[in-house]
Amino acid sequence: MEVKIQSCPSSHFLSEFTTENYSVIIWKGTGVFSVDGINYSYSGYNILFISPYQKLKLSSDSEENITVLLFHGDYYCIEYHKDEVACNGLLFNNIYVNPGIKLSKENYEYILELFNHIKREEKENHQFSQSIIKTYIQLILAICSKQKSGIENNSIANEKLPNKNAVEFQKLLEGNFKKEKELSFYSDKLNITNNTLSKLVKKEFGKTPSQLMNERIILEAKKLLHLTYRSIKEIASELGFDDEFYFSRYFKKSIGCSPRQYREKVGISVVAKMSM
Repeated sequence: MEVKIQSCPSSHFLSEFTTENYSVIIWKGTGVFSVDGINYSYSGYNILFISPYQKLKLSSDSEENITVLLFHGDYYCIEYHKDEVACNGLLFNNIYVNPGIKLSKENYEYILELFNHIKREEKENHQFSQSIIKTYIQLILAICSKQKSGIENNSIANEKLPNKNAVEFQKLLEGNFKKEKELSFYSDKLNITNNTLSKLVKKEFGKTPSQLMNERIILEAKKLLHLTYRSIKEIASELGFDDEFYFSRYFKKSIGCSPRQYREKVGISVVAKMSM
């Protein structure tokens, strides 16, 4: 399966949903969804962006179907198209922000229309269908990147400024997550207690420092497995694990499959192949 549109009732997502594909999920209603165990409330018109092997649960008060676009990384490479749609790190693969967006009614209806166009091209399957479908995917991601970027800019304009220590923690984590895996390293650098750091990070990002540290390691592991030909042992070493087998257990506990299985299912990106 390279690309697929499917509609299903909200009850389909009450149990854990995960896939080796990238998923774009659109629906309307009010409720709560969780991604990798982190809860987010939603209302109105919504769209959600899930990377391979992220774990989703969703509850909704609406009886309407939820529509899902699934596409494999080998079919439409997020990293390869990042300059065109600016979605990598904005819609997908960002541990610091809500992976969903509240859409305007106009954009909700337009994206549903694009989903229907993709479904029609799937059925017709003529010589230009794949190129057309990829263009539709690019358009959907560009529209949502534009809207999410606008939301973030409005937050700054409305003076919803982030906590300074939380921002510094994020910078420290980005620069040190491969080597420094103890909370005390970050609290010492910020000259605050572990407890204070935990509270302000939880308030800012909705996650504890430990959750963010774990997610950052796993995100980097996924990238290295998908975007490079490095061996599991080399990846483990780069991420600060002396033992390849401990790294594999650590990865499997978070993702649900081993690094080797992840690479087999998700594949190695065209980006890695182009850099050889």
